Amino acid sequence: MILPVILSGGAGTRLWPLSRELYPKQLLPLASELTMLQETSSRLSGLADIGAPVIVCNEAHRFMVAEQMRQLEQAPAAIILEPCGRNTAPAAAMAALHARRGNEDPLLLVLPADHLIADVEKFQQVVTRAAVAAEGGALVTFGIVPTAPETGYGYIRAGQQWQASENLVANTTSSDNGQLTNDHKAYAVAEFVEKPDLATAEKYLASGNYYWNSGMFLFRASRFLEELERFRPDILAACENTFGSLQEDLDFLRLDAEDFAACPSDSIDYAVMEQTDRAVVYPLAAGWNDIGAWSALWDVKPHDTAGNVLQGDVVVADAKNCYLQASRRLVAAVGVEDLVVVETADAVLVAARDKVQDVKLIVEQLKKQGRSEALLHRRVNRPWGAYEGVDVGERFQVKRITVNPGASLSLQKHHHRAEHWVIVRGTAQVTCGNKVMILSENQSTYIPLGEVHRLENPGCIPLELIEVQSGSYLGEDDIVRLEDNYGRQPAD
Repeated sequence: MILPVILSGGAGTRLWPLSRELYPKQLLPLASELTMLQETSSRLSGLADIGAPVIVCNEAHRFMVAEQMRQLEQAPAAIILEPCGRNTAPAAAMAALHARRGNEDPLLLVLPADHLIADVEKFQQVVTRAAVAAEGGALVTFGIVPTAPETGYGYIRAGQQWQASENLVANTTSSDNGQLTNDHKAYAVAEFVEKPDLATAEKYLASGNYYWNSGMFLFRASRFLEELERFRPDILAACENTFGSLQEDLDFLRLDAEDFAACPSDSIDYAVMEQTDRAVVYPLAAGWNDIGAWSALWDVKPHDTAGNVLQGDVVVADAKNCYLQASRRLVAAVGVEDLVVVETADAVLVAARDKVQDVKLIVEQLKKQGRSEALLHRRVNRPWGAYEGVDVGERFQVKRITVNPGASLSLQKHHHRAEHWVIVRGTAQVTCGNKVMILSENQSTYIPLGEVHRLENPGCIPLELIEVQSGSYLGEDDIVRLEDNYGRQPAD
């Protein structure tokens, strides 16, 4: 059996301001109506002997991940929560240890959650062929057949041709046919190389012996753990220690924060693939894109006759080769070329299209300044729905709150603020102290400071209300949860 392992722990800082630390790119619908996570899971449908995926994600994203899988009507085999990022090797190790429970030993198809693959049928064909190699003990990586001298990717140099039928290396190299192609051939990995400069990338492309490193892998769970023990026993020991204290939390598997933080951080490439003599690369030419920056979305989205990608309410005059995206307001561009402009409710990005890799520098500055725009949007998702900041001032804050049908906020109280709720759509059941009341549109209620209260939606349509907070401190950590349906801590 093939067990998909979807790695969904990244922050996607190069796609700021749309991608934020608490709402990263893999949870956004960038290439279609589906989010990148949903796209990744959906492209597995139709593969032979494929199991439900194991998803490894940041614990802060857990409810969004679970909800997006629910929308697909797909139940993951497990959702493993990382309390902190430790790169891909520990994440894959935790998935492998989980897969080995009950003496099972499936093939692990390790996939980043934020990649785009246009030709799903070709992707599935290559995975099916690669499974033969993985069954025989090889550690497979998928090399993207390069279409340009790209300097933003690492590369894999192909060695001798690998024969699946014999599980051996043949006496031919990838250069025998002059150029790497997406056929039935696979090659021993001769070398992983770092991101090159342009001149080196052009040589790689001309040689026909190099692939883009996709970060996708296929190997047997036990084989990966064996190789990890061989080359990075410290990582395996830390993961085994953490796995021993694994806790079930609703639909999630929670890793101990202190134990996992003690695990060294390393990638699958560095920890295992660059060390092992069992690495095999399969060519893949299936319209792959890692959507690593705004320029990548310009590459894959439809263009107008002047080469512009226009998303949302955008008007242009004499604009060329631009990526322009509006979320809340009209964006107008006149006499500009090769620009990226992305507008959201609380931030606007303006960048040269060839400088978008440096957007992460802006995010670093925002974090140093302690600004919330690096972490979250004005609209914040919660397991019960969402809230959105409307206005804020000294000693007051206004939010728009949406509660999903059948959902409820925690039973809670606040030490520093009072709240006034006005229902604008749907029906609310409000607990305030010992009193329980039903409110409908245009009705309101007041929650005094320190009073125990709860908001629920007993109806079949979303509940929408305006909340006005007033008090000396209005932070989200001023929540004392007395009872919660989602197992959250006071400010979680």
